[in-house]
Amino acid sequence: MKITKLWMLAAILTCGIVLTACSNNDDPVVPPTDNVEAQLQKMTLREKVGQMFFIRMESLDPSIDWTTYDDLANIKIKEVTENMKAVNENYPVGGIILYAWNIDNETQLARLIPQVRALNGNPLLCIDEEGGRVSRIANNPNFNVKKYESMASIGATGDPRNAYECGNTIGTYLQRYGFDIDFAPVADVNTNPENVIIGPRAFSDDPAVAAPMVTSYLQGLKDAGITGCIKHFPGHGDTKADTHYGYASTQKTWEEMLNCEMVTFKAGIQWGCKLIMTAHIGAPKVTGSDVPSTMSPIILQDKLRGELGYQNIIITDGMEMGAITQQYTSAEAAVGSIKAGVDIVLGPRYFTEAFDAVMDAVNNGTLSEERINQSVRRILKLRQEMKR
Repeated sequence: MKITKLWMLAAILTCGIVLTACSNNDDPVVPPTDNVEAQLQKMTLREKVGQMFFIRMESLDPSIDWTTYDDLANIKIKEVTENMKAVNENYPVGGIILYAWNIDNETQLARLIPQVRALNGNPLLCIDEEGGRVSRIANNPNFNVKKYESMASIGATGDPRNAYECGNTIGTYLQRYGFDIDFAPVADVNTNPENVIIGPRAFSDDPAVAAPMVTSYLQGLKDAGITGCIKHFPGHGDTKADTHYGYASTQKTWEEMLNCEMVTFKAGIQWGCKLIMTAHIGAPKVTGSDVPSTMSPIILQDKLRGELGYQNIIITDGMEMGAITQQYTSAEAAVGSIKAGVDIVLGPRYFTEAFDAVMDAVNNGTLSEERINQSVRRILKLRQEMKR
């Protein structure tokens, strides 16, 4: 009995020492509460940061020099090269977006998809396939898929079932080809007749018409096994300029947006959309400055997350667009957008520069690793739902 009591006392004292040591540790190991946390704890910082970058294939090869989108179209990268694989070993990525110039036909696409999936980071496959003008596959004559005139023509029918059919048809062929995410539908309300970038890509100039179209399209994609993404927050429909090439802005107040643009975004959020894409537009009457919404904590944190209660992934519009590159380096834009509240940086002009900048920002305390973890949790949760 005495031996047993002594053994128990020793065990208790030992446990006390272990607990004390743990409590004095600056970074104690917290037992994972679910699969997402368990996965997060196994990841290195580079792996976490990599998940926050969705890029074009060309960005993995720094030797590819381009200035305009026409340059990329002429380069016509249609396979993952050895150079890309070598860079990717040290720069994992969370997603790859394919453009029209990356896609020739079904045979070539069937070869390419497994090459992309084999990259470091297990990237998700993304595409802009809205239907109408922005359709990387449907506008390729080598693909026999249904084509749509525009989302405006669907909106003009007044029947959300047509939007569902469109989303479901597009989602069905995207799923068959091997994609995960479609950066669609456009949730903008096209209120400015001089708008050169949105126009018929939007369902309507009436938010009451557009909102049920947006959610029906999302449901159509979801039922086909594809995750949709509504865009471009806080609304690109009341602008004149094209953010691909330079600065654009809306002069609306937040109260005016609540009665128009936010009707569709609120509908998408209430439906349960998994991704919202930012616009690079300024909203000076909301933020008090000309800063692009992508870089604005007022727009992303105060309004989108705070007031509208959105909890899922915020992804930027393409960061190679003129509205960003004319004001910021790739490094500044990546770190600044994450500080503002985005979870995924899409298409930085210089990927490795942007990646290194985020790593440096964490290491020097500009960004905390917990801030990175917040975004990666959302991404891992989406992956878990997709089983990717």
